[in-house]
Amino acid sequence: MTTHHIIEPLAEAAQRALRAPSAFNSQPWRWRVGGGVLDLYADRTRQLKVTDPDGRLLTLGCGTALHHARVALAAAGHEVEVARFPDPADPDLFATLRVTGSRAPADRDVALDGAIPDRRTDRRAFGERPVPPEALSRLRAAVEAEGAFLHVVRPDQMPMLAVATADAAAIETADPAYRYEVHHWTNRPSWTGDGVPNGVAVRQVPRRVMLRDHALDGEPGLEPGSGNDRGAAYAILFGRDDTPSSWLSAGEALSALLLTAVLEGLAAAPISDTIELAWPRRLMRDLLAGVGEPYLVIRLGVPAESAELPPVPRRAPDDVIELA
Repeated sequence: MTTHHIIEPLAEAAQRALRAPSAFNSQPWRWRVGGGVLDLYADRTRQLKVTDPDGRLLTLGCGTALHHARVALAAAGHEVEVARFPDPADPDLFATLRVTGSRAPADRDVALDGAIPDRRTDRRAFGERPVPPEALSRLRAAVEAEGAFLHVVRPDQMPMLAVATADAAAIETADPAYRYEVHHWTNRPSWTGDGVPNGVAVRQVPRRVMLRDHALDGEPGLEPGSGNDRGAAYAILFGRDDTPSSWLSAGEALSALLLTAVLEGLAAAPISDTIELAWPRRLMRDLLAGVGEPYLVIRLGVPAESAELPPVPRRAPDDVIELA
């Protein structure tokens, strides 16, 4: 396969990855296509300096974009070699993808790729019907295939999760710097193609586990709906250590989980408040009985509302993808 023929699928995969989720929809990644490879870079100008000073959420977001690109290439019938953190001299080069051959795409790759445009973060309340145990098993398998782990929070652990999330929200919203950062990412000009506009924010009501208020100073555009989250499952995405390479793998696992959830007919909403501050993160570690490092909580459930969610802004390909 010539370099010219390789560039096209790589560029298409990078464009597919523009739909990946990220904290505050900050989309903190850049892609570079050239020399027969696709390079994924962190975009530090988009790091949440207050919410994410260590770059944990930035790296998770880049991991979701990496997995989206891998899925797109696999669904198009390409064998791909991925090198993660390939250059010690350039820590912001997170991954390099190289097409090494072709093969018939597996049905699952095609299904996951088809789920990319349908995936949404649903912050509305979920219904009373519990998440089927077999669906949770398939989600866990999808996560473990990417080198991370999933702990489904037990009923007796729910109070600690609720307290940790509420504590994190109280501490953060009392911080003027945090409120400014939320305002910055929820009041973006339309041409930036990023952030969480008030139109996709959900009105705050009492929940089993509180969700972040994205409309601190505005009017949210969505109602929580008729659900009560009683059937929702809460899962902690975790790994062996608290390092950038593990965060990247966790992001790939998160993408695999969220796309698999679409195939299972489940709605999902990542909750990152609990890992943004040291004390709530410690409580999450306690919920894991000390066997791993928590990266994120995900709320999963059967949707209670049939109305489609409004689209979330996405950056223009020319702003994110460089063709060298």
